[in-house]
Amino acid sequence: MEKNGMPVLLKDFARVEIGGDFRRGALDFAGGEVVGGIVVMRSGGNALSVIEGVKAKIAQLQPSLPAGVVIRPFYDRSTLFERSMGTLRTALTEEIILVILAHILFLWHFRSVWIVTLPLPVSILASFLALKAFGGTSNIMSLCGIAIAIGVLVDGAIVMTENVLRRCSETEKPGFDTILAAARQVGRPVAFAMAIILLAFVPVFALSGQEGRLFHPLALAKTFAMLAAAVLSITLVPAMCVLLVRGPFPAENRNFVMRALLRIYDPVLDWSLRHAKTVLGLAAMIFAGSLLLVKNVGSQFMPPLNEGSLLFMPTFAPGTSLTEVKRVMAWQDQVFVSFPEVELAVGKLGRAETATDPAPVEMIETTITLKPASEWRAGMTREKLIAEMTAKLQQVPGSIPGFIQPIEGRVLMLSTGIRAPLGIKLFGDDLDALQKWALEAEQLVRSVPGATGVAATRVQGRPYLQITPDRDALAQRGLRMAEVMDVIETGLGGTEAGVAVQGRARVPIQVRLQRGERDDIERVRDLMVKNVPLGQIAKIERVEGPNEITSEDGRLRVSIQANVEGRDAGSFAEDVSEKLTRELLPRLPAGITLAYSGDHEQQAHARHTLMLIVPCVLLVIFLLLNQVYRSVREAAHVLLAVPFALSGGAVLQWALGIPFSVAVWVGYIALFGTAIQTAVVMVVYLEESVARGGDLLQAVKDGARLRLRPKVMTVATIVASLLPVLWSTQTGSEVMKPIAVPVIGGMISSLLHILIVTPVLFWWVRRGPLHNPDKFAFGG
Repeated sequence: MEKNGMPVLLKDFARVEIGGDFRRGALDFAGGEVVGGIVVMRSGGNALSVIEGVKAKIAQLQPSLPAGVVIRPFYDRSTLFERSMGTLRTALTEEIILVILAHILFLWHFRSVWIVTLPLPVSILASFLALKAFGGTSNIMSLCGIAIAIGVLVDGAIVMTENVLRRCSETEKPGFDTILAAARQVGRPVAFAMAIILLAFVPVFALSGQEGRLFHPLALAKTFAMLAAAVLSITLVPAMCVLLVRGPFPAENRNFVMRALLRIYDPVLDWSLRHAKTVLGLAAMIFAGSLLLVKNVGSQFMPPLNEGSLLFMPTFAPGTSLTEVKRVMAWQDQVFVSFPEVELAVGKLGRAETATDPAPVEMIETTITLKPASEWRAGMTREKLIAEMTAKLQQVPGSIPGFIQPIEGRVLMLSTGIRAPLGIKLFGDDLDALQKWALEAEQLVRSVPGATGVAATRVQGRPYLQITPDRDALAQRGLRMAEVMDVIETGLGGTEAGVAVQGRARVPIQVRLQRGERDDIERVRDLMVKNVPLGQIAKIERVEGPNEITSEDGRLRVSIQANVEGRDAGSFAEDVSEKLTRELLPRLPAGITLAYSGDHEQQAHARHTLMLIVPCVLLVIFLLLNQVYRSVREAAHVLLAVPFALSGGAVLQWALGIPFSVAVWVGYIALFGTAIQTAVVMVVYLEESVARGGDLLQAVKDGARLRLRPKVMTVATIVASLLPVLWSTQTGSEVMKPIAVPVIGGMISSLLHILIVTPVLFWWVRRGPLHNPDKFAFGG
C-alpha cells in the first residue's frame, strides 16, 4: 500500500506480534503452570506394555530436551498394576502354604501331600496357557479368579487321595487293585461334582456391559483352572497314588485332629438322627434368620478399587474467565500438596486440543497422587483425609464435589457422561425449563442423607455478544448479508490471512481486532461495513445463553450428579429415586422425562441379569441331578445344600458389614457350585454304606462318619486358601474380599449342613416305605 508516494506498512495501522491461539485449557502443577499431554491407548492394547513403551520413549527423548525441561508423569497406572499384582502374588503364595499345611494336618501322610499339591500349580499353569490361547491377559480379575479357586482346585484330589488312603488302611495287603477300586469309587462323583461347579458359574459369563467386562476374565481363569483340575483329579492323581501311596497307613482314628473331631461328631450325629424334625426346623430357622440379617446391609455396583490416587472435579459458574479458574485451580493444588499424605497434585482446566475431551473452561480435573499408606500420619485414613481436604476447600464459595478414583471417573464419564456414581437426567425440548427443574431436583437430592457433591449442570448463564442484522437497513444501503458476516468474523473471531514459514514449522497468520476493541460493545458498533457503521445496520447487545448443549436419544438433556458418603450407594440411590418420584415427578410438565444413570444403572442391569440367569442354572442343575439319581427327592435333597450355604455367607457378610455388589454375587455363585459338589460326594458315601445292607440308621451313621475327614479337609482347605484374601488390606483386596466372604461363611455353614442335615434328610426320605435298596448309586 502507498499514500502520497510513501509506503504504508502493516505496523503503521496494526499491531503485529507472536501470540497464542484461543485458549481452551491450562495445566497446573503444584501452583505453577506447565505443559501436559495425555497418552491414549488403542482399544484392546496391553496397558502395562504401552506404559513401559512410553517410558522408554521419554527416556530416549529426555537428553534432547532444552536445559531445565523435564517430562514427569503425574498419573501412572503401572504403579497400580504392580501393587495389585504384588497383593495377589502374596495372597496366592500364602494360600498354597496354608493348603499344604491343612493336608499335612489331616492326612499325616507326607508323600500324599505331593499328590494333592502337585495338581495345584499344574492347573494354574494350564489356566494361564488357555487364557493366552484365547487372547486373555494376566490382570487383577483373572488372578482374582485363580485366588478364589485355589481351595476348590484341590478338592477332587483331596477326595480321591483320602479315599485311597482310607481303603489302603482298611486292607491287609494294599496294592494296585485296592487303589484302582478306591479311585473308581469316587472318580465318577468327583468328575460330576466338578462339572456342577463349572455349570454353576455360567451366570458370570451371562453378565454383560461393564460388569461383564470386569468379571469375564475372572470367570475364564477360574473355569480353565477348574477344567484342568477336574481332568487331573481323575488322571494324574490316581497315577500318583499308585506311585506314592506306600505304608505305613495310619488309621483315621489315630490322627489326633480326627480323634477330637470324631469325639464331637459321633454324639452330635446320633442326637440329630433321633431328633430329625428339630434339626430340620433349626436349619430352616437359620436360613430365614440369615435372610433377615442381610436384608439391610445395603448395596453398591462394585467396591471401589483404592488406586492410591484421587480425582477432584469441580465446575464453576458459566462465563467464569479462564484466568479466574486458573487462579482458583492453582490455589486448590497448593492446598492439596500441603497435606503430608499427598505426593503431588496436578490440575487441568478446560480441554486439550482434541475433540475427545469436550470439557468447558469452567471444569477442573485435579489428579491427586497419594504417598504409600506407611508414610501417612498416625491414625489417618482415606476417609479422614478426604474430610480434611473438603473442609479446607470450603473456603472458596461453591459446591464441593465428592472425590472419586481416577479409573472410576473415566469409566463413568465414558459410559454415562456424568462424573459421579449417581446421575439423574432430565430430558425435554426447552433448555430453560430443563434448567429450572434440574435446580429443583438438586435441592431435593441434597436433602437425602449421605448426599455430597450434588450439582446440576448449569447450561444457562454464559454471556454472549449477539449481533442481529437488520435486513431492511441492509437493503436500503445496498449491502449483502455475507459482507456483514465477513466483517464480524474477521473483527471478532479472526480470519486466517496466510501462513508464515519458519523452517519446518508452518504458523498461521491471523487478522482480528485487538482485545480491548472486541470487548467494547461501542467499538463493535463502530465497525465499518463498506463505510456504514455496523451499529446502523444491526442490533448489538449482550445476552445470556447456553453454556453447553447436550443431547441423548435425540432430546436435550440436563443432568444432576451426586456422590455418597457414610452409607452404601444402593440404598442412597433408592432414597433419591423415592424422593424424586414423590416430590418432583408429579410436578414435571408434559414433555419432560426423568431417568437415572451411573453405578445405579449398572447395578440394576447386573441384578436383572443375575435374577434371570441364576434360577435357570439352578433348574438345569436340578434336572441334571434328577437324571443322575433318577429321583426328584434325591435331587432336591442335594440342592438343599445351596440355601444352607447361603446362610453362612449371609451371616459373615452381615458381620463384616459388606454391602451387596456384583462381586458379592459372584462369590455366592462360586459358593453354589462348591456346596452342591460337597453334597454330591456325601450322598455317594451314604449310598455306598446303605448298599452294603444292614440297619438303615447304622448305615447312614457309618457313611456320614466316612465323609467326616474329606469334608473337613475340603472346608479347611477352601477357608484356609481364602483367609489371606480376607485379612489383606493391600491394593486389589477391595475387589477380592467381597468375593471371598460369601465363600468362607458359606463353606463353614455347609460343613454343618453336609455333616448333620444331609444324613438326617437322607435317613428321613429312606426310612419305611421310602427306602429302596436298589436305588441308583454313582459307584454302581
